[in-house]
This record gives sequence, C-alpha cells and structure tokens, in this order.
Amino acid sequence: MLWQLLPVSQKETISCYDDLGNRKTHGLEQRYVSPTTGVCRKLVLQAVNPSAPSEVPITNHTSQASKLAIWLIANSPIRGWVIFKWVAIWLWFTFKLFWSDTELYNSGYYKPYVRGFQGQLWAARSPMEHSSRVIEEGEMDIPTHTLYPRLLIIRDRTQNVWVPCTDRDTIIRTKFIAISYRAVDAFTRGPDMEQEKAEFTDEVRAAVLGQNFNAYWLDLECIGETPSEKNLDLYCMADVYRGAEVTLIMLGKAASGENLCWRGWGERVWTMPEALLSSRLCYKFRDREEVTPLSLFELGNLAYTNYDIEQAIINAYSGKDPLERLERLTLLKSAIWRRGTAALPAHTAPPPPPKLDMIDEKPATSGAYRAERVYALMGFFEHRIQPNRSEDDLRALVRLSMANDNDRIAERMVSMLPSVITKTACWYADDDLYKANLWDILPEIQVAGITENGALVVDGCRAAAIRWKDFPEIAFETTDSLRRTVLGFIPYLSLPCLIIGIGIFWTTRAGGIALIVIGLVLLFISPRLFLFSQSGRIVTAQPWFIGVKGIVSIQEVEKHLYGGARGHFPRMYYTPSGSQFSIPERSTVRGGSARQYEYAKLAESGPDAGHVFTLIDTYSSTMYYFRAERAPTVCIFAGREGGLGRFVLCSEKCDINELHKESVLRMPTEISQKMELCGWVALG
Repeated sequence: MLWQLLPVSQKETISCYDDLGNRKTHGLEQRYVSPTTGVCRKLVLQAVNPSAPSEVPITNHTSQASKLAIWLIANSPIRGWVIFKWVAIWLWFTFKLFWSDTELYNSGYYKPYVRGFQGQLWAARSPMEHSSRVIEEGEMDIPTHTLYPRLLIIRDRTQNVWVPCTDRDTIIRTKFIAISYRAVDAFTRGPDMEQEKAEFTDEVRAAVLGQNFNAYWLDLECIGETPSEKNLDLYCMADVYRGAEVTLIMLGKAASGENLCWRGWGERVWTMPEALLSSRLCYKFRDREEVTPLSLFELGNLAYTNYDIEQAIINAYSGKDPLERLERLTLLKSAIWRRGTAALPAHTAPPPPPKLDMIDEKPATSGAYRAERVYALMGFFEHRIQPNRSEDDLRALVRLSMANDNDRIAERMVSMLPSVITKTACWYADDDLYKANLWDILPEIQVAGITENGALVVDGCRAAAIRWKDFPEIAFETTDSLRRTVLGFIPYLSLPCLIIGIGIFWTTRAGGIALIVIGLVLLFISPRLFLFSQSGRIVTAQPWFIGVKGIVSIQEVEKHLYGGARGHFPRMYYTPSGSQFSIPERSTVRGGSARQYEYAKLAESGPDAGHVFTLIDTYSSTMYYFRAERAPTVCIFAGREGGLGRFVLCSEKCDINELHKESVLRMPTEISQKMELCGWVALG
C-alpha cells in the first residue's frame, strides 16, 4: 500500500530526571522547573508580538474589581446601546466590590529555584569529595614547592664533557643559565631534526661557556621521558627560571630580520613567565657570537606587541609601578592567553575563550599539554596544580582558581557579562560589557568543582525563578492616607444605604427614597472612589521576577501589575545602570531615563530582533531591558560590583542538569536577601 512506502518521521526527544529520580521524556522545546511542584514543564512565554507556538499574548491576574472600574471610567454609558453593557459591567463590579477574590498575602520572598546539581564532579575543591578525574602515574608524588630543577646539564671539567646531573647536593650548589628559545628557531620537524637539535645544543654550550658558566638548563635535554618526570618538570618550570643566575634568550638568525626574531620569540606561550621570573636577562642571535644583556623594559619594546597590557606587567615586575595581586594576575592571564594560538599580528582583537583543541605550538618536550597556557600561568601563583594531560584550559583554570582560593578567579568570571557567551562553559569571561575588571567583582559564591563537560558547580547561591506565562496578582501595600481611606470606604456604604432605604420605604417614604438615591449615587461613583483608594506609592510588594519577550512600556507594566489608579504616583522605574540598555538621568536625582525604552525598541527592530526581553522586579519596582539567546528562567545572585549586585540570568538544561548563562544584570544588592539559598548549581 502507498502509506507503507511513505517515510515515518519521529519527533526527537530527550529525557530528564526529577529530584526523586523519576524519568520524564519530552521534546527539545525549552523547559523550566516549576518552583511550586519541582516538575519539569514546557516554557510558555508571554510576548508583545507572539510568533511561536510557545508564545502567548500578555495577560495578568490583577484584581477584577480594578479592571472593571477602569473600564467603567474609560467608557461613557451615554453612547447608544453601550449603556446596557455598561450597566451589566457596573452590576458585576458591584458584586466584585463586595465579594472580592481570595485575599493575597506577602510571603516576603521570590519564588525559589528548586532543582540542584545531581551529578558527579570531575575535579572537586574538597579532597573529601569524589572526583572522576584520572590521576596520572606519579602525579601525587609531585612536591608542592621546589627550589631547584630536577636535572641540570653540567660540564665535567676533568673530561671536558657535558653530562646530565640529577644529584640534589650537586644541583643546589651549582650556578646555571636557563635557556629560553622558540622551537622553530632551533629545529624543523623532518629527517634532519636530530642533527639540527645537536647543532643548536652545541651553540648553547658555547654561549654558556662564554658567560663563564659550567651548567645550564635546556628543555631539549632536561625534560624527562616518563609521564611523572614530565609532569614534575612542567610543575617546576617557574622555579627553574627563578633559580637561574641568568636567562639566555636564543633567537633565530639575525639575517632573517631582528624584529621578526624578537616578535616570533615573544609570541610563544612560555616567554612571558620565562622573562618575568628571571633575575637577569641576555640574548644572542644564532648567527652572531656576542651575548648582550638587556632589561625588562628593553625586552618589552623588542618582543611584545600588546604594549598596554605587557607594559603594565613589566612595570609591576620591575618595581616601577606595583599592581595589586589580582590585577597583576589578570593582566598576566590576558597576556599569556594571547599567545594561545599561532602568531598574532599587531592590534589583534582579544582571543576567544579557550577550547579543547586550542593550544600553542608543540613545545620542545615530546607531546603537548592541552592546558599549556594555564601551566605557564600557574608559575605566578602561590599554589600550583599538578599537570594532567587529560584536561583542557578551562578545567585547569578552575583547578588553579580553587587551589588559590583568595583570588577566586572562576567565581569572579561567573558574575561578568562577556561580549560572547559560549555554548559550553558559559561561566568563562575574558571581558565585561559593563566595563568592570575581574578585580572589581566581589564574589558571593564558591566553586565546589567542575564537571567532566566543563560546567562549573557553585555553592552558596541565592536563586529565584522567573515567571514568564503571565503577570500574577501582586500583594502590595500603599502609603497611608486618611483621604484615600475615607473615600475608599464610601463605596462600601452604598449597598447598606440601598437595603435600608428599601426596607423603610413603606414606613417612611421620604427617608427611604433619600437613602435609595444616596445608595445609587454612591454605586455610580464607586468605580472612581475605588480606584482612588488603590492609588498611592507602593510601600511593599510581594517579590516577583516577571519576564516578557519584547519591549513593554512602564505604563503597561504598571497596569498589568497594579491595575489602574486615580491621582497617579510612579510605581515602576527604569534602571539607571543595570542593563545593556540603561541610560541614566543627568539631573540631581539618580534614576533611569525613559529614553532606554526607545533605545531597546530600536535594538528589537534591528539585529537583536527576537532576542530582547523585559524583566520586571516587583520588590525594587525596577524594569530592565536585556539581550539573550533564550529566555532565562532562573536568576542567581553571584557577586557585587560598583555598588550593585551582579545577578546572572540563566536558562535551564534539564537533560544534563545544568544552567546556562544568558545575561547578567546589575540590580540592588538588597533584593538578594529576598532570594532563598539553594544547593549546588552547575553552570555549563
């Protein structure tokens, strides 16, 4: 039959598990964990212009009496047949006025995020936790600190030969030269590689003797063969250059261009720590005999291209302009990360976040480490990590951050909003759209470890759920006012007046008519009196994070949250500096400018179409416009900066039990006290 020949399409599905381990299978649509039931549900977005099956028009659950009162005031009954509708709505308003909906109460807290991390850590901060990381042979035997290299090449004066020496007593009493070079300047890979290495080694030995030294360290000869020896030598690399009397920079042939030789050497990963950790420097071109001393400043001018960052580092290490520890380490990381790829031309943009396969040229050691840049950086830290070939830059950077808890580099990165948020390891940041530096962030979380796929597991989070399906009914209180209290009580006298008037009409006709008329008049004006009684400044409101896809005006938000009011007071405010679209007022009072609404509308109609959202915070009565790839469903308080809190907006990936950073907002720090603490959370 024909239908048997037609292809059968199956909808792709994924599975997730709740806190009890129950499996649930669903489609690939965006999901969220319900803060009330803890069940994974399909995300429904209220949108200004719904365009997808998961999007719905904006709705609200404000008081029915307020909505009816607004309609009665906005529509005149003296318009033909509308009077019948007006009377019907007026009667319904009267009913709602006396038989109101369920009374609301203010819990004082945002809706919590109820799902925590459930997996295992690849590398944990605490040794008491299980880690799935494979520990290589001999890794645990590497000492925490070392003051001398494992092996030196020392000249035997009696036989006039160079021999490798591993004897500790001999090494600690021997002054030596450390050699810094670039592999392509020493040899080329091919059939003549071993001969070229031997020629290069002879040139090094001649230069060492010319400086009146009888020992040197060159990685071609001093890096071990076994994995444990290689790990130990890499771990101690910083100590080699610290302990050397002088570091000799072996450059290529000057005939090919001196500047080219210097630039090539300066773009190598290890040149930064080799130079900065050395007590003295000198250099030699391979086709020249003379060895010339030079200072750090001269080296910076000759070899480094990113002058602003590298000059600040050189000033710090030469004592001219000391930097705070974290600022210095951050600049070092930026400088070393620029050397993570092939040679970078001048004025290049900052490199992208590290990836699994982004490593420098293979060093002279046999086989490259994927986290080579982190191992080059760790020589500047007080506590180092033991090298591991199975890890990449991101995992190694987290381990280094956990080992040096005072710096808390990974924790600070979580709070930053980079120009590009990667699909994996979203916590990583090289820059910040709010123009804050890493040392400006004061983290409020702690990294517990990292997962096998690079997700950062953090502890101490205050988190809250973001509501997207509609505007809930908000419990709120306004400022006290005797006039509003009295006028708000008058509508409730209308029904008693009518009942009493009807009751006494047959005994006291004049009095009954008067009470009936008074009751009807009060009922007629009750919509205006009711709305006026609901006006005033908001003193307290039930904390909610409410999201809308698209750009909503402040007037619309006030209407959806609190209904209408007579004698209007501002009930919502634009953020002065909390989002990418923020524009502060330039008057004497701090506040957000209404111009950011037009700014956000312009962005929504341009390249950011479909990726601009509105977030409403009822506790601080503040609105935020922001960009995101997907609608965030969780808000995490991660740190503080510049007098405001850093709140990370995340979407949920229920199948892998991770959150993904979508944006970061700068919000009042005090609202974090209305967010409940949650358990471990994975940011991947």
